[in-house]
Amino acid sequence: MILVTGGAGFIGSCLVWKLNREGIRDILIVDHLGRDEKWKNLRGKTFADYVEKDSFLDALKKGVFDREAEAVFHIGACSSTTESDASYLLKNNYQYSKTLASWAVSKDIPFYYASSAATYGDGSLGYSDADEVTARLVPLNIYGYSKHLFDLWVLGNGLENKVTGFKFFNVFGPNEYHKGEMRSVVVKACEQVRKTGKIRLFKSYRPEFKDGEQKRDFIYVKDVVNVMYDIFQRGDVRGIFNLGTGRARTWNDLALAVFRALETKPSIEYIEMPPEIRSQYQYFTEADMSKLRRAGVNCGFAKLEDSVNDYVGFLKEGAYL
Repeated sequence: MILVTGGAGFIGSCLVWKLNREGIRDILIVDHLGRDEKWKNLRGKTFADYVEKDSFLDALKKGVFDREAEAVFHIGACSSTTESDASYLLKNNYQYSKTLASWAVSKDIPFYYASSAATYGDGSLGYSDADEVTARLVPLNIYGYSKHLFDLWVLGNGLENKVTGFKFFNVFGPNEYHKGEMRSVVVKACEQVRKTGKIRLFKSYRPEFKDGEQKRDFIYVKDVVNVMYDIFQRGDVRGIFNLGTGRARTWNDLALAVFRALETKPSIEYIEMPPEIRSQYQYFTEADMSKLRRAGVNCGFAKLEDSVNDYVGFLKEGAYL
């Protein structure tokens, strides 16, 4: 059985979709469905069982899954970059991860987990996933710090050769509909075009970047789960790795791709960035993918325009993976 925490969430549910496509159905989904629409991500998926995250650790400690678990994909976390409850984030993203990783390692069960590009902070140290760089990073918000703290725990306990972490960059795609304000700009842009004919992007407050020319490493969720599955199949790839395309693109590029996919004339409005996020805003992110390539993992990714076009097809139909 494969355990997938966050299996009803965005990336987790897409991973379950990928596993199903590869003929894997003996899956335990661990999540907290709450009151939002996240449950819809489970429709059409085949899995053996579902367990609420709060009761999962108790069952784990009682040895319920000792004989059944073949691998753990720990994707579940609070992913809100605006969450300000530090105690909640450290309990949910750090302590929970330590408990689960310790169990998996003690049972010699492959453990794969979600880190984040938010660990890189303002990017002043670059975007290398080399372990010696990780130790020096300074995240800008408590979400990034909660992820960074677990990366440091992995390295500090010499587990980089026993577990596999993924520093996700700007992931977008189907099944993120429940995420509210944390949904990708592609979803928000499509809604804006339908309502106003325009896409609104933040102005730049740094002279070296024109409005809309701030850059991100956007990666389609289908590419993300393909890489994760490839590493799972390989079975010998361990360490903490970036997972982006390795090619930064501008917000203007993204907006134009949305207009093209919607077959609509481009019209972009640049708006003021809220003062409270200006000091935490990343103007450039680009994954250094050399470490993953050296590990022999296929890092061929779809073009941004093709990925956006594919995703907009889902949005038009209200479809899920």
